[in-house]
Amino acid sequence: MSDAQQFEAFMHKYQNMVFSTAMRLLANPAEAEDVSQEVFLRAYKHFGALRESPTAGGWLKTVATNLSLNHLSRYRSRWRFFSELFGGSGEDEAEPPEFAAPDNVAEDLERADRRQLVERALRQLPTAQRVPLVLYHMEGLRYEEIATKLKVSLGKVKTDIFRGREALRKRLQGQLGEAPCGCGPDAKTRAGC
Repeated sequence: MSDAQQFEAFMHKYQNMVFSTAMRLLANPAEAEDVSQEVFLRAYKHFGALRESPTAGGWLKTVATNLSLNHLSRYRSRWRFFSELFGGSGEDEAEPPEFAAPDNVAEDLERADRRQLVERALRQLPTAQRVPLVLYHMEGLRYEEIATKLKVSLGKVKTDIFRGREALRKRLQGQLGEAPCGCGPDAKTRAGC
């Protein structure tokens, strides 16, 4: 197999992961495609080392994350973090919604639908909330690492993540048909909810 064919197979193996990483941070398909192309241009330059590397996926994800953040910082004047406008500590450590592993195909399809709802709701969040939330919950970075990457204070990161969680929860309640109390779709008609 030629180098070009090997790289093409390598790219097909990782293209969805690279694109989804960029999409979560940028929430714009065209920008995510641009970042993905840049990731694979860099991967091509380092393909000799990446070809057999067991950490190639991690390298690609890191590059996609960093290029997405660089892209956002270039356009920082177009967006401002909401927490700069308001005070608050945002110390809440509530976890994002998790869905149980499916036992059958119907549950698997429902889980995929919910995942799409979460992804769609996440894309609708303002950049100031989406980016720290994705870095924390989906990329597994610690608050301190996020503050360093975004060049903001630790308190700001915590506030933005808290506000992002709340905004995401509200969006998901509307999309999943749940009452504000989280009791489920039929709870709206019950007294006390």
